[in-house]
Amino acid sequence: MQTNDHLKKVTAAGLLVTLGIIFGDIGTSPLYVFSSIIGDHQISTELVYGGISCVFWTLTLQTTFKYILLTLQADNKGEGGIFSLYALVWRYRHWLYFPAILGAATLLADGIITPPISVASAIEGLNGVHGLENIIVPGNALTIGIVIGIMTLLFFFQQFGTKVVGSAFGPIMAVWFSMIMFWGIIQVVHFPSIVSAFNPYYGIKLLVHYPKGFWLLGSVFLCTTGAEALYSDLGHCGKKNIQVSWIFVKIALVANYFGQAAWLLNSGKTTLGSLNPFYEIMPHWFLIPAIIIATLATIIASQALISGSFTLISEAVSMNFWPRITIKYPTDVRGQIYIPSINWILYAGCVGMMLYFQDSASMVVAYGFSITVAMLMTTTLMFYYMKFVKKWHPLLILLILCVFLSVETSFCIANIVKLAKRWKFLIFEISLVFTMYVWFKARRITNRFLHFENLSNYLPALQVLSEDMSVPKYASHLVYLTKANNKKSIETRVIDSLLNKRPKRADVYWFVHINRTDEPYTMEYSVDELVPGKIIRVDFNLGFRVQSRIHVFFRKVVDDIMKCRKLKTDENARYSVFSSAHHEVASDIRYVLIEKFLSVENEFSMKEGFILKSYFALKNMGQSDKKAFGLDMSDTEIENIPMVVAPVSNVKLKRTGLVSTVPLHQ
Repeated sequence: MQTNDHLKKVTAAGLLVTLGIIFGDIGTSPLYVFSSIIGDHQISTELVYGGISCVFWTLTLQTTFKYILLTLQADNKGEGGIFSLYALVWRYRHWLYFPAILGAATLLADGIITPPISVASAIEGLNGVHGLENIIVPGNALTIGIVIGIMTLLFFFQQFGTKVVGSAFGPIMAVWFSMIMFWGIIQVVHFPSIVSAFNPYYGIKLLVHYPKGFWLLGSVFLCTTGAEALYSDLGHCGKKNIQVSWIFVKIALVANYFGQAAWLLNSGKTTLGSLNPFYEIMPHWFLIPAIIIATLATIIASQALISGSFTLISEAVSMNFWPRITIKYPTDVRGQIYIPSINWILYAGCVGMMLYFQDSASMVVAYGFSITVAMLMTTTLMFYYMKFVKKWHPLLILLILCVFLSVETSFCIANIVKLAKRWKFLIFEISLVFTMYVWFKARRITNRFLHFENLSNYLPALQVLSEDMSVPKYASHLVYLTKANNKKSIETRVIDSLLNKRPKRADVYWFVHINRTDEPYTMEYSVDELVPGKIIRVDFNLGFRVQSRIHVFFRKVVDDIMKCRKLKTDENARYSVFSSAHHEVASDIRYVLIEKFLSVENEFSMKEGFILKSYFALKNMGQSDKKAFGLDMSDTEIENIPMVVAPVSNVKLKRTGLVSTVPLHQ
C-alpha cells in the first residue's frame, strides 16, 4: 500500500497537494460569507468595516492560532482529528468519550450542508451572466437540478477512489486561491482605505453598538468552518506542509474578503439584494471562467469532506463508537477508503438539504451551529492534552482556554438563533450521537459480563482431545478470537465451546487476540506457544485506522512460523504435529466466532435495558462479525450464546393443587 510520507516534508509537491486536500472547505467560504453578513441590512461603513474586521480576527484567532499553531501539535503519530485526539487523552478522564462522540457526530452532521451550499453558491453565480438572469435563478427547479446532478456524480464516483483525479486537486485549488487573491487585491488597490479594518476596534464596535451586531457572529463564523476538517486531514499531508501553505491561503482569503468589503463601500448600493459581492468584484468578461473554477473548487471541497467522513467513521468503528460496517479500499493509497453505507447516507442528506432549503442563502442561515459545538469539544479534549500529555504551565493553559472558550461560546450563542431554521436537521445529529453513545456504553456493559478462566488449567485436556482419534476431527487448524488481554486467560465461553458443548478435535489450536493501539497505523504481532506446535496464541497490535483482515494476517503469521521452523532442523520432532498439518493450511483452517444474543431471562434497569436493546438492534443492522474481521468465507462457524446480564429473580409462580402422579401407561 502506498504511503504519503514523502508529502510530510515541506516540498513544492507537498504544498500543492496540501492545497488540494486540506483547504477546500475553508477556501471556498468567500463564496457566501460576506453576502451572509450583509444579508438584508443597509450597507454602511460601520457594518462593512466591522464585518471584515471580525472576519480577519476570527481567521487569526480560530484558524491560525488555535488550529494551525496549537491543535496541529496534538498529532497522534502524524494523524489528526477528534478521535485521534481522544486516543491520546481518554485514559485521563473516563467521561471524555462524550465530547469525542458529540464532536464527531456534529462534525459529520454539518458535513451534509457543505457540499450543497458550496456547489449552489458557485452555480448561482451564473445568474449574473447576460442571458441567464431568468434561467439560473436561485431556488428554481433548473438550478436545484444542476446542483443535485453534480452531487450525484460526485458521490457515485466515490466507489472508484480519487487516485487519478486527485492529482489535479492541488493545481485547481492553486488557481482558485490565486484567482480570489488577484481580484481582491485589485479592489483593495482601488480603495486602499479599507485596510484600516485590520484594527479590531471596528469589530468590537460592531458587536457592541450596532443593532443586533452580536448576532452577526453567526455569519462571521462561517469564514472558519473548515478549520476542524483541516485538523482531521492532518495525516494526509503533514503538519509542516499545512502550516506553510496556510500563509498563502490566508493571504488569498483576507485579500478577497477585503476586496469584497471595498466593493461594497464604493458600489453605491444601499442593500445587497440578490447580488453576491464575490462575483461582483470581477469584470463581467471573466464571470464564466470564474464560475467554472469556483464549481471545481467546491467539488474538491466536498470531496475532502466526504473522505474525511469516511475516515471519521472508520476510526469510530475501530474504537467501538460505531457498529461494524463494510469498509472498502478502492485504491492502494494509504488512508483512502470507501464506506458505501456512509456514502449514500451523506448523499441522501445533501440532496435532502438542497430540496429543503433550495438556495445557498437559505442554507447559510442553518449553517455553523454544529461546527461551533465540534470546536468546543475539541477545546475540551485539548485542555487535557495540554495538561496531561504536554504538561504545560497551568497559567498558560488557563490563558489559552479563556481565549478559545470566550470566542467559541460567543459563536455558539450567536448560532443558537439558527436552531429554529434547522430543528428538523437536529434529528439527524441526535441520531448520530445516539448511535455512538449506545454502541460505546453497551460495549462497556457487555464487557463487564465476560468471564475468564486460567488457560493453563485446560491445556492438558486440549492436548488429550487433540490426540483422541475416537473424536471426529473438526479441523487441522482451529482458530478462536479472544478478548482476553492476559495471555494466561481465556473466556469461559471459549472453553465451553471447545470441551463441553461439542468437543472439537484439531491438530493445532489457535487463540487470536486483537489489541487496538492508540497509534493509527500499527501493524504488529507476537506469538506465544503455550504448548509447542499444538496450542498457540497470536496477539495482533493494530492501529485504529487499520482494518481487521484476520484471515490475511493469520496466513502471514503461519507462513512466518513455518519459515522459522525450517531454520530449526534439529527440532523437527518437536514440531512434527504442526508441520504435518501445515500442508492443509490453505484448505483446513476453521474459525469459530461466538456471538451473543440478548436472552429473555433478564431483568434490566430501564436505562440498561434501553441501551442493550438498542445495541442489539443496531448490531443486527450492521455488518456481521464474520465480515468485520475479514472472515467472510465458508470455513467460519458462528456459535450463538444467550447473554444474561441481569437474571430474573423472585419468580412469582403460584402452584394450584397438590403434585399428582399420572401413570404414563395404563
